[in-house]
Amino acid sequence: MRPPADRARSERQRRLADLEAALAGVLPAGALLLADEALVPYECDGLTAYRQRPLAVAIPEDEAQVGELLRICHRLGVPIVPRGAGTGLSGGALPHPQGLSLSLAKLDRILSIDAAAGTATVEAGVRNLAVSEAAAAHGFFYAPDPSSQIACTLGGNVAENSGGVHCLKYGLTLHNVLRVRGFTASGEPVEFGGLGLDAAGLDLLALVVGSEGMLAVITEVTVKLVPLPPLARCVIASFTDVATAGGAVAAIVAAGLVPAGLELMDRRMTAAAEAFVHAGYDLQAAAILLCECDGLPPEVDEQIERVRAVLAARGATRIEVSRDEAERLRFWSGRKNAFPAAGGISPDYLCMDSTIPRRCLAEMLVLIEAMERKFALECVNVFHAGDGNLHPLILFDAADPEQLRRAEAFGAEILETSVRLGGTISGEHGIGVEKLNSMCVQFSAAERAQFALVKEAFDPQQRLNPGKVIPTLARCAEYGRLHVHRGQLPHADLPRF
Repeated sequence: MRPPADRARSERQRRLADLEAALAGVLPAGALLLADEALVPYECDGLTAYRQRPLAVAIPEDEAQVGELLRICHRLGVPIVPRGAGTGLSGGALPHPQGLSLSLAKLDRILSIDAAAGTATVEAGVRNLAVSEAAAAHGFFYAPDPSSQIACTLGGNVAENSGGVHCLKYGLTLHNVLRVRGFTASGEPVEFGGLGLDAAGLDLLALVVGSEGMLAVITEVTVKLVPLPPLARCVIASFTDVATAGGAVAAIVAAGLVPAGLELMDRRMTAAAEAFVHAGYDLQAAAILLCECDGLPPEVDEQIERVRAVLAARGATRIEVSRDEAERLRFWSGRKNAFPAAGGISPDYLCMDSTIPRRCLAEMLVLIEAMERKFALECVNVFHAGDGNLHPLILFDAADPEQLRRAEAFGAEILETSVRLGGTISGEHGIGVEKLNSMCVQFSAAERAQFALVKEAFDPQQRLNPGKVIPTLARCAEYGRLHVHRGQLPHADLPRF
């Protein structure tokens, strides 16, 4: 009798041969990657702590090829993991070892821009920033602007319900998408939403946005465009402690102001960003707050003065206002490059993504400082402060298994604390594999069972992105058993470095 390892290799080779033969007439030459060296770049997404080599990678060139590919994989029983630009931070694009990673990178056409309707229709592989660049000639822009907007794709944005620094005023991806086209796991064409103000039937568009590739493979998106504001100005305020800065955020919103963006960075994050892009930040401040106002010039001038008054009353030690567009972009450059800047001060980091009520910002920052001491790891903080979306970056070295274990435990405690304060375990990065355990904290067994039923309705054979987002009952039971020993998280089943 052959050893189990030999049987597994034989099964993998058989499955790979069947897949290669079936797809030979569907994909163009070079669009199916099989060699180990070609698969390495697809082993992970932006969450590099977990890696897994896929069976193969397919790179179709159009919607028809996507549909046919899905129908073949459905017939062969091959799992599918959709992938955009690979910038996700929760392991949502982590491959399946017996599955096909489906890259939508070549579906990169902007199909139409309708200035009269204020919409753009694009393929799933179009970069986020490319939409605004194309719409600018018509006097519009696409509002959701994740920090990775230069690379991330619209399909990925829809899958994760991405936000960005301007989400306080303009909303997340969900609030800026009208229609999504794609395919189910079996290759059946589906469309959610519509081009009108409302669509008939159940609001399945809201279900698909943020579904992390679990329900459908997205191929085309119609988004709302927003008129370019005549003027935008950015205020930077310095504070002597992060708790005071957090209190200033709540005070701005309480004053009835709705800035276009309201972002907070602590001293270590500010220093890293300043070294990376030289934005001119105050390195003596314990925290800085960036607040942008946009609109007609008289409206912006009034908002800026009101913001300045609130900041001064709430303890700001230094207040600067951008004098022109170049300076406004420079002010934002550090915040936009916060994540790559963190890569310059630590071998690795876990970027968390929870939300809390704005009134709890100051409390949460103090609690994170205590967690740094508890887990003996540093954490730099950058927040979409206006809507309570936290992005603490836990610094560690993945080459040290003990540091990785403590980083995971640190992250889990941030998420649990967010839930305790009335928030959620994800604002825009999704659950993926990173937050499977925390789903057990946020949702009851009955709620998770309902999530599983929704998944089954769309994908009864569990072929699309299997093993993500919805934890099994056994996993949650194991988490509950270990939960009394803080830090002993059951991630042993996830592939790592």
